[in-house]
Amino acid sequence: MQVLKFGGTSVANAENINKAIDIIATAAQRGPTIVIVSALGGVTDALIEASQRAAAGDETYREHLQAIEQRHLDTVKALVPVANQSAVLSAIKRRCNELDAICDSVFALGELSPRTQDRVMSFGELMSSQMVAARVQAASLRCQWLDSRELIRTNSRFGAAEVNFAVTNQQIKNLLTESEQQVYLVPGFIAADAQGATTTLGRGGSDYSAAIFAGAVHADVLEIWTDVSGMMTADPRLVTSAKAIPHISYKEAMELSHFGAKVLYPPTIQPVMQLGIPLWIKNTFAPADHGTLIEVDSPPNHTIVRGISSIGSIALLNLEGSGMVGIPGFSKRLFGALAQERINVILITQSSSEHSISVAVSSTDAPRAKTAVDEEFAYEITSNKVEPLRLETGLAIVALVGENMKDHPGVSGRMFGALGHNGVNIRAIAQGSSEKNISTVIQSHDVRKAINVLHEAFFQTEYKQVNLFIVGAGNVGSKLLGQLAQQQDYLLEKLRLQLRVIAVANSKKYVINDEGLDLNTWQEDLQEGEPMELTQLVANIQARNLRNAVFVDITASAQVAECYAALLEKSISVVACNKVACSSAYANYANLKSLAREFNANFLFETNVGAGLPIIGTLNDLLRSGDVVNRIQAVLSGTLNYVFNHYDGTSSFASVVQRAQDEGYTEPDPRLDLSGTDVMRKILILAREAGVVMEMDDITNDSFLPATCMEGDVAAFYEQLAVHEAHFRRLYEQAAAAGKKLKFVAHYENGKAAVGLQQVGPEHDFFTLQGKDNVVLFYTNRYVEQPLVVKGAGAGADVTASGVFADMIRAARV
Repeated sequence: MQVLKFGGTSVANAENINKAIDIIATAAQRGPTIVIVSALGGVTDALIEASQRAAAGDETYREHLQAIEQRHLDTVKALVPVANQSAVLSAIKRRCNELDAICDSVFALGELSPRTQDRVMSFGELMSSQMVAARVQAASLRCQWLDSRELIRTNSRFGAAEVNFAVTNQQIKNLLTESEQQVYLVPGFIAADAQGATTTLGRGGSDYSAAIFAGAVHADVLEIWTDVSGMMTADPRLVTSAKAIPHISYKEAMELSHFGAKVLYPPTIQPVMQLGIPLWIKNTFAPADHGTLIEVDSPPNHTIVRGISSIGSIALLNLEGSGMVGIPGFSKRLFGALAQERINVILITQSSSEHSISVAVSSTDAPRAKTAVDEEFAYEITSNKVEPLRLETGLAIVALVGENMKDHPGVSGRMFGALGHNGVNIRAIAQGSSEKNISTVIQSHDVRKAINVLHEAFFQTEYKQVNLFIVGAGNVGSKLLGQLAQQQDYLLEKLRLQLRVIAVANSKKYVINDEGLDLNTWQEDLQEGEPMELTQLVANIQARNLRNAVFVDITASAQVAECYAALLEKSISVVACNKVACSSAYANYANLKSLAREFNANFLFETNVGAGLPIIGTLNDLLRSGDVVNRIQAVLSGTLNYVFNHYDGTSSFASVVQRAQDEGYTEPDPRLDLSGTDVMRKILILAREAGVVMEMDDITNDSFLPATCMEGDVAAFYEQLAVHEAHFRRLYEQAAAAGKKLKFVAHYENGKAAVGLQQVGPEHDFFTLQGKDNVVLFYTNRYVEQPLVVKGAGAGADVTASGVFADMIRAARV
């Protein structure tokens, strides 16, 4: 004997029912088959809605009932051959007339009792099962329709009745031994109490009905036919890369179904688990798919975790007080008060100090729970031994499930680390002694991110998905996006990183797409984007709450830099080409570094100093390995080095500066470079990264520019450069006459820093510095006489973009 159950989507319409009929016919060839069916998809909800409208005195309930009746009559006409339609149409019409009469009574009384509600809900399964039975008979299969209310006996707890298995099993056995049919067609979900009143087994109870019949007849297999190909490693509505689980143990399936795996109703497993009957979850619409086979002992698997599940709409009840410590019976009284209100406890955790105990319940039960517990502990609360029950709402439970977890140390650490790095705060933790389940209580709005993070950590070995938000789409930003487009396949293959650009913004517009922008059309998409409003963009980024999020600032905007704190507080990493934040007041710089540590985010700004050169990274490596930086000498402006390498008096100084700007080597405002302000920022950042508390005002700047060059706008700046050409020529000629070159040098030593134009001779490390190159000399406890040298191109859109790219990869791989 075998038992097959078809859910609401599998019998939603004539087309779907015919697919189910093919499966039933194939099964019947193997032997006698019991088929349990749910109501047509959506009908149970429609019946509840109609009855509630009737109870509320809303006459539109009749329209709802008419729509339900018409749907069933239309389905019969599309499903059953004309020659066989008369009997089943009459049966459906009788059921609908009876339903109308009940709802008319509810309307007249203005009352809907739980008993009447069960009676109303039963019509969905009664009508669907009779239709399917007629279609099976039309397929020339010997089929008998059975009323499950005559077979499954329960108590009178309407809405979620408890089964009397002794009576139920005997009644099912007696009936089936007296009949020899190929197919027995049975309505799921419904039963009857000892007085014959219709009861229901709880929402999802058709699965339970199937398990009850399978257990009663000791079936060879129970098959649950639904609209997905088995249980999944995570909810596919939340995790697009979720995978089917081919084999799973009963205990693992029980854990997953309890914690929200929608494909299986939790009580279903009990009757078949006790008898070791295999349970197979299959897809009506893809019957060839393997599905999920649930057994007592499933075959070994190589994954630590079998699946990830969640329950939403959870409230956390926290009972605390010094009067609880060392006093027996507090837990008993707490759970007794909840049990008295028939409130189910989903999760329990208690501190070892016995000072507090927390339990999770459904949010709908939370108000009653608080009232019950506060009443139970009224004396202790008034005597200040226990605090009033504290209620936290807006929570959810996310659980890891797997038999293999008990054999692998570090699973909890890996779980909490992955969540922590993505800013998911854990409110409570529970792990059973069997180690099959690790449950965490988190904020509801973090569920999607949490499940994706955990799925990536435990299942998705193919790649890690990183979500980028890029602000600044000018010269450097465009180069960066081009490099990203070029390297996507390489990163996926070699580093297992999938970098998705979720948003791109410039000063005028921004475009955002949760599925990632097309890097071949981002410029066109940006033109059609939303008007740029920075606070709105930041709010959008925060609201999306995506995992592995990185904000990339490729601007020189102080306003953008002011957003870093708000992003880091949401565990969104920040990669900054913008120097404003790290060269601002030391308190702000230190705060950003602290926030990054506190909220497990990255704050990376390698390109602040040397474009694509690994200057800050090298400095950090020195310090992390225990070295001490005593002195730094550097040429930190690719712009100024370019200018003084190309200025020889044959062309005007202004024209050389203009050429540097045209080739993308200067800041948007070249005065920042020529005045030495940019170099001051860079040496300040290096000094701070070396551990020195320093402000911009502490740095000496020996500027070579006449004061009038800094007055007015950029156009006036170039005019003044031309006016002072003789001054620049004199600087060059004095150096050349001494056989030296002009270099704008930054210097740090003993807590002091200075920048300025210097003449350097052939013996100096800076003399041979060509083009736009930068160079930094680190003199440390280890590098005393011969410094550690970092040298290379220090300006240009390509190299700067590559430096930003490298920081993004560092942020992604943590």
